[in-house]
Amino acid sequence: MPPQVRQARADDYSDVVAFTRETWSERDVEDYVPRVFEEWVETDGPTQRTVVAAIDGRAVGVCQGVVLTDYEAWLQGMRVDPDHRGDGVALSMMEDLLAWARDRGASVARDMVFSWNDGGLGLSRAAGFGPATEARWARPEPDPDASPDLDAIDDPDAAWSHWQRSDARDRLAGLGVDPGEPWSLSEITRERLHAGLERVIALGDETGTRATTARVRRRERETDSGAETWAVYGHSAWDGPDAARALFEAVAADAAEIGVDHTRVVIPETCRHVSEAAAADGAISDEPFFVLEADLTGSA
Repeated sequence: MPPQVRQARADDYSDVVAFTRETWSERDVEDYVPRVFEEWVETDGPTQRTVVAAIDGRAVGVCQGVVLTDYEAWLQGMRVDPDHRGDGVALSMMEDLLAWARDRGASVARDMVFSWNDGGLGLSRAAGFGPATEARWARPEPDPDASPDLDAIDDPDAAWSHWQRSDARDRLAGLGVDPGEPWSLSEITRERLHAGLERVIALGDETGTRATTARVRRRERETDSGAETWAVYGHSAWDGPDAARALFEAVAADAAEIGVDHTRVVIPETCRHVSEAAAADGAISDEPFFVLEADLTGSA
């Protein structure tokens, strides 16, 4: 029997938790879907749709679509019961959400897949997604004594101009962490740098702007030892090793000033950027993540 794709309901919770509780148990990675599923259902509306795929009345798959901007959509949380993988469950949900996003005016849809998730990468390509960009996280620790060697430039336009001419912009396909939806990326615009972000950080010297990033949001995460707070910096660009060092020093100082426990900074997945970030701070994620995208402007 083919899966029935429908709007998720609160009474799907037990089914969803049952097949997502140990999604990546072999990697000792916690799946966030059981924690957020009830909130997803409660907050669904014109710009958000959570679906399940049901077989014989039981939910065996879940996925969510979100409209981020006038033209950008995001798919996330794709999960399928291991007993029903290969039954067309995931593709059915993705096709439903891509059609939904297209109906709401989106011209592009994207998703994020970690590099180790072979199944997720293959599924995205099978659903018509192609490569957009790859990145990873730098994680400078908050430090009240951090002091960047470059001067602070309190000017979003300086940050925008530097971003526009940087190789980081090209490598990241112009994308950065979306300010409205955790774990999603959308196009960075000049308007976004002027409004909607917590803080834009630009650094420079007598030659001009040398590095830039922006604090997008703070979030709290529950762990076995209690709550931890994170500051997320949605993009980064710098001109060389000394500018990288100054940028991560500025992030460490900023994070300490607002009192968070940890940081995440998006960096391009290139040899230059990863090696210079490692040399500047030493704390980077073990593996990159990939962003894939689907063109929704065709008739398919």
